[in-house]
Amino acid sequence: MRTFTTLEGNSQRLDGGAMFGNAPKALWSRWVETDEHNRITLSCRALLVQEDGRNILVETGIGAFFEPRLKERYGVVEDRHVLLDSLADIGLSHEDIDAVVLTHLHFDHAGGLLSAWQDDQPAQLLFPNATFITGQRHWHRAKRPHPRDQASFIPELLRLLEASGRLELIADGQQSATLGKDWRFRFSDGHTPGLMIPEFDMPDGPVVFPGDLIPGAPWVHLPITMGYDRFPEALIEEKEELLDSLVARHGRLIFTHDPQVAVAGVERDEHSGRYQATNPRGNVETISR
Repeated sequence: MRTFTTLEGNSQRLDGGAMFGNAPKALWSRWVETDEHNRITLSCRALLVQEDGRNILVETGIGAFFEPRLKERYGVVEDRHVLLDSLADIGLSHEDIDAVVLTHLHFDHAGGLLSAWQDDQPAQLLFPNATFITGQRHWHRAKRPHPRDQASFIPELLRLLEASGRLELIADGQQSATLGKDWRFRFSDGHTPGLMIPEFDMPDGPVVFPGDLIPGAPWVHLPITMGYDRFPEALIEEKEELLDSLVARHGRLIFTHDPQVAVAGVERDEHSGRYQATNPRGNVETISR
């Protein structure tokens, strides 16, 4: 049997214009609220999949590893490591996780691998019993980032992952030796080169965790991209391919950054051709097969 549960991690407040790229505020302000600094609230949501006696975590959110000055700069709201609390709420700890799947290694998706910041204490790698799974091409990108996205990576985290001896890199077109054939991966380059998108099946259709390819329900609308995306035009093409596939297969998306919608289906209007999220739900507990 397979079950999945969405888990909240630390939340952020980031500039709304950066999150909606070249879309004007007159458009995106219909979907989200801003504070006095033009920032919008974002989740950093993870997904727990439980199957065959294993606990598989997809992403870990931003966590609480930043020292206070950077915490303020990047809009991290909570001081504590919220994902650990979310795990505890369902009777688990980070030590119970058998595998962590990382769509990519930007700090708001992988920072939760690290312990919460303590003055004069080095960060510790959590999840001591987990295999860490990410894309091979993206790993190479993280090791040698472009100046435009260099600040998005955590050099010390990369060193800790290598030193753990529990890092599994997935090449394009390959399966994971750890997760097996029931997990499929597609790869995207629009947000960051080699972003890895996991997918698994449930009785009523596939479930996809698209990471920053589609970070929330507003970004289902095809032209909407983020200012952080490396190649927006390519991202739109990748997004259309994924959405068409999900419409045909009655699939669902898990949104990592949407504070209101954790899970949604997808449909395409036959007249306008516009995609939209359907049957949106907040965080879900134990949806099973």
